[in-house]
Amino acid sequence: MKNIIKNIGYFLKETGTILRLSLLSNIFSILSMGAIFFLLSMVISGVRISNQMVELIGEEAEISVYYNESFGDAKVNSILSEIKAINGVREAIIIDKEKAYNRMVEIMGKDASILKFFDHNPFSAFIEVKIELEEIDLIVERIEKLNDIEYIKDNQSVLNRLRSISNIIKVLGALIVTAVGISTLVITSHIIRQGIYSNKEHINTLKLLGAPESFIVLPFFLEGLFLTLIAGIFATAMGTLALKLIYIQTAGPLPFIPLPPLEILINGNTIMTLSISIILGLVGSLFGLASSNKN
Repeated sequence: MKNIIKNIGYFLKETGTILRLSLLSNIFSILSMGAIFFLLSMVISGVRISNQMVELIGEEAEISVYYNESFGDAKVNSILSEIKAINGVREAIIIDKEKAYNRMVEIMGKDASILKFFDHNPFSAFIEVKIELEEIDLIVERIEKLNDIEYIKDNQSVLNRLRSISNIIKVLGALIVTAVGISTLVITSHIIRQGIYSNKEHINTLKLLGAPESFIVLPFFLEGLFLTLIAGIFATAMGTLALKLIYIQTAGPLPFIPLPPLEILINGNTIMTLSISIILGLVGSLFGLASSNKN
């Protein structure tokens, strides 16, 4: 170990020489692996964004319970008390017709002027029930058994679709991670084998001079690590630019999408991408050295 540290300058110089000998090939390898890592980075971002969307929607999960509007306050309050007593209900409040109308005005914004064409308030009073998402089936079933409930509106189908999309992205992410790993290992190990083959005479000379195996192979090991690391840095830069453009595009027309903070997303992607590139570089280099020794 002391000899390696003592000769680190030599190893870096040798690594640079090896990289220059196949410069064009190495550049294409960096671009290829960079594109693969960039795709991985985008998939990881998609998984994180979809997970946050489902989590945030889950935290705000609510159902609307409609009752007969002819009921008096005492009857409505009785229904409200029964709903609050159901396990999994976090909060329940009465939204009268006026509140329902005002909410729709806020949602519609400039288009709310169309509501003025109605002779009367077209919205119905209801009970807004905030729930624990995991208990939605049980809660809906319990409320349906209550007397005098006319209709229950829930967003379970929307949430289930979001969950399905999130699961698809996760599966896609796993497949891409696998593909990235295999592709990077193949490319890196091939580069190492090719480098060793191209420098066979130099390696034989070092062996004749009594150089240990670790002293000979370390520059090739560093070559594979440097290539994947540079590819990871390239992918990180492209991923950061892509995320910034995505956030700019969604901030205006789609402000309601619950995106995670950009800085946190970029930092997480940077750490993940560089870590994967380093690990794959190390493993790929080891594979390349092992396979070349067999030959």
